[in-house]
Amino acid sequence: MKDTNCVFCKIVAKEIPAEIVYENDNFIAFMDINPCAPGHVQVIPKAHYRWVWDVPNIGEYFETVRKIVLAQKKGLNTEIVYSDVHGIDVFHAHVWIFPDAKTPGDKKDLKGNAEKIRNNL
Repeated sequence: MKDTNCVFCKIVAKEIPAEIVYENDNFIAFMDINPCAPGHVQVIPKAHYRWVWDVPNIGEYFETVRKIVLAQKKGLNTEIVYSDVHGIDVFHAHVWIFPDAKTPGDKKDLKGNAEKIRNNL
């Protein structure tokens, strides 16, 4: 499934650039362009679902989220990583995962923070 008007579907299709942290057959994780902390990541299903709770393989989804969180903790040297289930701003299921705002580093350094996360996957 794809919604041709959905910005996240366009990221999945590589029509819009994104700093991708992780990708497998079903999910993609990328840096949030308006981060609330260093290493703020969006994790989405590649197929278009309106809500996280609509994703049929939700267990695999949250295992993917967990994988990224563990890499954030190690790569960004933080113990605190928050998560938030979303679907309001963009009508595509997404989970925000973001370290505490006190995490060292520049939250706008998307490339550098992504590299720190990728190196710890």
